[in-house]
Amino acid sequence: MSKTMLPEGTLAGQTAVITGGGSGIGFGIARELGRLGATVVLAGRKADKLEAAAAELGRDDMTALALPTDIRDPGQVENLMEQTVERTGRLDMLVNSAAGNFIVDSDKLSVNGWNAVVNTVLHGTFYCTRAAGLKMMDLGHGGRILSIVASYAWTGGPRTVHSVAAKAGVVAMTRTLAVEWAQHGIRVNAICPGPTDTEGARPLWADPAEEARLTQKIPVGRFGSVEEMGQAASYLLSPYADFVNGEVFVIDGGEWLGKGLTS
Repeated sequence: MSKTMLPEGTLAGQTAVITGGGSGIGFGIARELGRLGATVVLAGRKADKLEAAAAELGRDDMTALALPTDIRDPGQVENLMEQTVERTGRLDMLVNSAAGNFIVDSDKLSVNGWNAVVNTVLHGTFYCTRAAGLKMMDLGHGGRILSIVASYAWTGGPRTVHSVAAKAGVVAMTRTLAVEWAQHGIRVNAICPGPTDTEGARPLWADPAEEARLTQKIPVGRFGSVEEMGQAASYLLSPYADFVNGEVFVIDGGEWLGKGLTS
């Protein structure tokens, strides 16, 4: 059963850029922001995926644009923000959802493997945050920036040292910019999703026995939904959270408080 958190029209007339918005949690956030009335700009490397996602939102009477962007390239990121303002007239929200990860023993992780993840998760998030923040300052109406992190940023995560380091950097960046940029009316927060039932993650628990093993480690006894992640994100991006700044909102059913999925 769908649980609506905020009323339609809450974000009417505003524009949100969502990196990694073509699928998974990024698309779930885009859908919820669109439902609340925002124009959503989907960014990512795969144009076909973005176009399909934008078309799907359009069929549901939401306004969505697809702007293919490699967030590892600062020039492309600058162009993304320029095009967003040129085509929609505004830039009110940025969601840093684009990411990358793979499982590998740390002693077998190559320099290229390290750079592949860190360049997207940490550097790309900074490039987008910086470009969006400067544009929001120029426009003079403030804004909201939200990044997606993971609890292993503070617990550690065996076999994911590249992603752990990058996500920890994003947490530190979130808290630092929240202090620096509050004077410009820009709030900077993060959400930390737990195991979420997305198309990309579903193969990990395709075996019912594996699904049972994993959900046993989550106190509420189930995986999260994309819709729940979108609703939590929309709260932090809305006027209802105007006094929330520099926070990491964990949405994992209590999973990180117990045993991790890798234990």
